[in-house]
Amino acid sequence: MAVGGAALFAPSMALDPYPTLNLHPIPNPFAFEGSVYDDFIGPLGSIGSVLLLASLVCAAISILIRVVKGSRTERQQIKWLAYSFALMIIGLSLSDVLFFVGVVAFNFFPIAVGIAVLRYRLFDIDVIINRTLVYGGLTATLGLAYFGGVTVSEMIFRAFTGREEQPQLAIVISTLIIAALFNPLRRRIQSFIDRSFYRRKYDAAKTLEAFSAKLRDETDLDALSEDLVGAVRETMQPAHVSLWLQPDPALKDKKKRTAIREAGRDEQ
Repeated sequence: MAVGGAALFAPSMALDPYPTLNLHPIPNPFAFEGSVYDDFIGPLGSIGSVLLLASLVCAAISILIRVVKGSRTERQQIKWLAYSFALMIIGLSLSDVLFFVGVVAFNFFPIAVGIAVLRYRLFDIDVIINRTLVYGGLTATLGLAYFGGVTVSEMIFRAFTGREEQPQLAIVISTLIIAALFNPLRRRIQSFIDRSFYRRKYDAAKTLEAFSAKLRDETDLDALSEDLVGAVRETMQPAHVSLWLQPDPALKDKKKRTAIREAGRDEQ
């Protein structure tokens, strides 16, 4: 569908009598005017556009099926493609602000394909996505807080003094506030991202914290063994869990010496 649709759609664009460029129609010196284009080339181009759209929908559905039914490795491969594609779409759609991001993501797309195919550092994508969400949200929040603080201070300054110039002190104070909010806000955003998008990792961390707290107070070896097995089962989720404790050599030697002394007494 993609190849056939492109083969039908491309001539209709190339031979359009008045193609649109930057929202302004321009005359085409290579156009097929009259009934040839209206009755033959134009309708084939419409069919080609429908086939292209249908192929895009089918491609998206196939990727979703692979995400749901594929293995963990296949899902990681798709994450690399989705990450670079999302950066490219966001950057190019916000061309006035993030055009450079879109260009970098466009050139990064073949690299993401290579990582997905070769599986080199494949699972690093989770860390990259996590850091992008955290620091992207942190940058947006701090930027809004900075410009909001500068705007509010400017309004207050104008209301009390009537001057149009904004003092440099307001900018300095806003900068210091942003610097003070950086680490607390980063931790809060990190916690929110982990709870929202990395729930299994967040639950595993909470399970390990609870086990560490119990480990400091628990003295019964049997109960501690059960807690350890339960923590491993909840965090790692293996198919089977078994725990083997190596006997204490000192305790073993002590029991052996005790047995020898008792055997000596029996002989006496």
